[in-house]
Formats: sequence, structure tokens, C-alpha cells
Amino acid sequence: MALTALDWSLLVAFLVFPLLIAARSAGRAGQSLGQYFLAGRELPWWLAGTSMVATTFAADTPLAVTGIVAADGVAGNWIWWSAALGSMLSVLFFARLWRRAGIPTDVAFVEIRYSGRRAAVLRAVRALYLGLPVNCMIIGWVNLAMAKILDVTLGWDRLTAVLAGLALTGVYVSLSGLRGVVLTDLIQFGFAMLGAVAIAAFALADPAVGGLEGLRTRLPEETLQFLPTLDQGVGDTVALSLAAFLAYLGVQWWASWYPGQEPGGGGYLAQRMMAARDERHSVLATLWFTVAHYCLRPWPWILAALATLLLYPDLADPESGYALLIRDHLPTGWRGLVLGGFVAAFMSTMSTQLNWGTSYLVHDVYARFLRPDADERHYVLVGRLTTLLVMVLSAAVTLYLESVRQAWEIVLEAGAGIGLVLILRWYWWRVNAWSEIAAMLAPLLGVLYLRLTGGAAFPESLFVVVAWTTVCWLAVTALTAPETDDTLEVFYRRVRPPGPGWGALASRVGAPAPGPMAGQLLDWVAGVAMIYGALFGVGGLLLHAPAVALPTLGGSLLCGVWLYRRLAARGWAAVTD
Repeated sequence: MALTALDWSLLVAFLVFPLLIAARSAGRAGQSLGQYFLAGRELPWWLAGTSMVATTFAADTPLAVTGIVAADGVAGNWIWWSAALGSMLSVLFFARLWRRAGIPTDVAFVEIRYSGRRAAVLRAVRALYLGLPVNCMIIGWVNLAMAKILDVTLGWDRLTAVLAGLALTGVYVSLSGLRGVVLTDLIQFGFAMLGAVAIAAFALADPAVGGLEGLRTRLPEETLQFLPTLDQGVGDTVALSLAAFLAYLGVQWWASWYPGQEPGGGGYLAQRMMAARDERHSVLATLWFTVAHYCLRPWPWILAALATLLLYPDLADPESGYALLIRDHLPTGWRGLVLGGFVAAFMSTMSTQLNWGTSYLVHDVYARFLRPDADERHYVLVGRLTTLLVMVLSAAVTLYLESVRQAWEIVLEAGAGIGLVLILRWYWWRVNAWSEIAAMLAPLLGVLYLRLTGGAAFPESLFVVVAWTTVCWLAVTALTAPETDDTLEVFYRRVRPPGPGWGALASRVGAPAPGPMAGQLLDWVAGVAMIYGALFGVGGLLLHAPAVALPTLGGSLLCGVWLYRRLAARGWAAVTD
């Protein structure tokens, strides 16, 4: 693909902008770890929430969606649509609690919830596990997606693309800290969305596609359905199987750990929640993220993916179809803008992953166990150097991955079953450090067994691994002693979780009884209805019948107004009705 001087100018502007932000933020970020990793806990909701959205929009996402649609039709997106249920849990149950905990990272949670050497070991192991292998895997698949785009559009080989992208991102992240990351996210998200809309529009305009009407008439009906079909495999039809749908909607969203979709709202989402100004800003940031992630962003990607089925029907690597749209269908000027938007999306996600993963290695390993007596500027220097180290390790991982979806599935399987512990540790006093350790190890053993014996493959493997993991951690919980009442009381009074799971502890130590959860559960149902109503209402307008879509959108709006009023009436920071 030939780029004109205008295209190159736009692309260079996207590359220079983050470096300018980094230079401006470097001095403040270098003051302390709180500034470097949490932006001084001063972020407003709109900035923290947009940063969450921008982080989950990387070069890998539209490529993965294109591969998903090629394999399973529109309904295949339930692999990530299902996580909307967990995202609304984060809004209504966890955003306040994370901000209230007042900790530097979500891994540090284990030493306010548990006690003794087992808690310290869990903190170190979890920090190393998430900060190195998991984080390098995530950065690896983001790199892979960007490398595919640059290979198709500019002819760059994978190694050149990976080294160039990581070098640029690593420099600006190591300087700017979280404040610089979220400031660049704000602009990068806007341009990345503009680029996604442009790609879909130009692809639909191709005569071989014929616009939205062409998608409706030239693609099989099953491919456009939002729900699974029992007729998968008939002719050239692609559609989601019922078993996969049940695995995604019935198990995956609450049981599996995945970045940006963690049960209990952990990871970099928790980092933004903890960096928000107060509990109200934490809730609003997470709500804005959930609406934008599931209601605003999916359809430009999905429409472009459907267009690739008509334009490039026989691709060996369906994910590359999205990059071909950029190469073959964008006019001068738009090429530079769209590539710049992808660079922006890439850098947004990469910057968060590098900053988030490094926060574990510095806060929860180096400062906690190796050099607990160093000053703040020393820790910031170590953070900057560690960022560059993680960057190098991630480059090596990228060279061994073949597809984005493959990497997604590896992470989902490796964390299958731990989600229930991450939820219940907030709401049930009986969960202890051994419960969490067992839930981390069991899925790794379960997946290894399935691979060695030729057992169920993803996503059906989720049923087996989640059941195995749940049995393991419940058995370990029953066979090990609970945390001491002193530890539990300090945590309970600090975080004030509602629900019946703390009633026995509150009664024993003379603490105020926990509040009810029924109102929050009702709010959760309304929130989920709002998200799916908007998602499928917009999809219905685009691909199906407006007569069905408009009532769905109306119901979504009513649920949204009702939910907002409920939250506002309770003062946002309340955890009881």
C-alpha cells in the first residue's frame, strides 16, 4: 500500500503526540509510586473510564473479531459479549470497594484480606504470574495484531514491526507513568474509533458488498444471527454452536480471568478505579467503560468483518482480512489517519499493559520483599527500568504466537475457575489464602490433563476445567483454617462489604451488621438489560428489522434512566439500600 506525504504526516503526528505528553508528565510521575502508577488518585470519571475503554481497544481486537465472525458468525462475539454481565458486577458491586480499599495494586489486596506467610507468598506468586507470563502473553498478542497490519499495509516483517512498536511505546510509558497514559488514551480512543468507522464505511461501499443491504441479502441468515443456531455446518454457513454459547454465557464470564473482564473487577480496571478521585468517580468511570465497550464499539468492527466474508472468502488467515480492508479500500489521507488510529490504539493498550504489569513487579515484589526501605524516587527508577525489561520479554513471546484468538483462548483456559474465588473473597468471610492459591493452580493442571489426554477443546473445555477448579478450591477451603477474626474484622471495617456472607463474623466481633444486597442485584439486572438492549438494538437496526430494534433500544433507555436514578438517590458511595 502506497502512502502519500499526507498519509505519512498524519502517521508521524500520531507517533510524536504520546512522546510530547510523556515529556510533560515525566516530572510529576517521578515524584512517587503513587504518582507513577495511580496518578495521585486524582482522575475524574470521564478520564479514568475512557482510559479503560481505550486500553481494551487495541490492534488485536478488530482482527480477532474478524477471525471470530469468519469462524462463528456474528454470534461468535459472545466470547466477549458475555463479559458484559461481569462488567456490570464491577460497576455495582466492586468499583466502590476497590476505591475504598486504598491499596496500590489489586494484588496487594491479598495482604489486607488474608494474613501470615501464606498471604505474602500468594501476593508474590500472583504478582510474578500476572506481571510476567500473563502480561507478556497479552502484550504479545497485541504486538502480533499490529505486526499483521503493518505486514499487509507497509510490507514490514514481524520482527521489524514488533521492535519498532515496542521501542516507541516503552520509551513514553517508562517516562510518563499512569497520568501520561490516561491523557494519551483520551485522544487515542477518539481517533481509533474514527478509523474503525471509516474502515467499515469504505468496505461497505464496495460494489461486491453492496452496503448494509448487501450484507443482509448476500450472507446466510445464520451468519447474521445474534444467538446460536442448531444448523451449523450446513453448506458454507458459519454460526456459533449451542455448546459454545452456553460455555460463554453460562460459565466464562464469572469463572475465567481475562484482562479487562476480570470477575471482581481486578487488573488494570481496578487500577483505574483506585486512581479515581472518590467512590462516585470510580463507579461512573466503570459504568462509562461498560457502556462504551459493549454499546459503542462493536458494530464498526463486526460490519467490517462481515464485509471481509464477501471480499476475501478464501483467506487462510481470516484475521488478516481486516488489514486487507485498510490496504485495498482506503483513499489517500484516510490511509494515514486509519493507520495512525491503529497505532494510537496499539500504543494505548501497550502503555497500560506495561504500566500495569510493572506495578506488580515493583509494588508487590521489589518494594514488598527485596527493597522495602528504599525511597520513592528509587522505586520510580526501578519501575522505568522494569518497564523496558517487560517490553523485551514481550517481544520474544510475540514471535511464537500465530493468531490473536489462540492467545485469547490460552489465557481464558489458564484462568478458568478462579473467577468465583475473586468474587467471593469480597463477600464471604470463609475464603482464605489457600482457597485462592488452589484456584490459581487447579486450572493449569486441568488444562494440562486435557491436552495430554486429548480431552475437550476450548470453549467446551471450560465446563470441565471450571468444575474441577471449583471442587479443588472448595475442598481446600474446607480442609484449611479460616483467617483469624482480627484479620477479618480489620478488612470488614475497612471495606464494608454488604451481604449475608459477613453476618457471622460481624456478630462474633460486635461490628455493624452488613447491609442487604437485594437492591444491588436488581440494579445489576437492569444494567445488564440496558447494555444488551443497546447492543442488539443497534445491531437490529443495521442487520435486521427496525420494528424489532426500536422497542429494544427504548427498553435499554428506560433501564438506563432507572439505574442512574437509583444510583444517584443512594448517593453513589452507599453500599446498602
